[in-house]
Amino acid sequence: MGQALSMDLRTRLLAAIDAGMSCRGAAARFGVAPSTAIRWQAQRRATGSVAPKPQGGDMRSRRVEARREVILALWEARKDITLDELRVQLAGKGLVVAISTLHRFFVRHGITRKKRPATPSSRTVPTS
Repeated sequence: MGQALSMDLRTRLLAAIDAGMSCRGAAARFGVAPSTAIRWQAQRRATGSVAPKPQGGDMRSRRVEARREVILALWEARKDITLDELRVQLAGKGLVVAISTLHRFFVRHGITRKKRPATPSSRTVPTS
């Protein structure tokens, strides 16, 4: 992922726009895409700031974390439930998620879901 362009470039470009230059002209002068200059101008009008927005991070887990108690209650009621069965039960309660989303939820909370103990050691051949 690329880094945000500097605040110095942003302020100089917007100062040129304020001085009467068009967004496209200012973009050409400072070597950025015209859409970038237009977006920065719109952001300044909307928020009053031209600071870059945060990049990256998990944007999707808020919806699942909001229903944390429901998911954990279903899991506590039946610990041997599969992720697909849990997904179906959650869909019945109004939360439609993918199996991978549930897997990441359990990993994030440090909950292991192993269904059987490890294979016992062999008496005839050493195992690693």
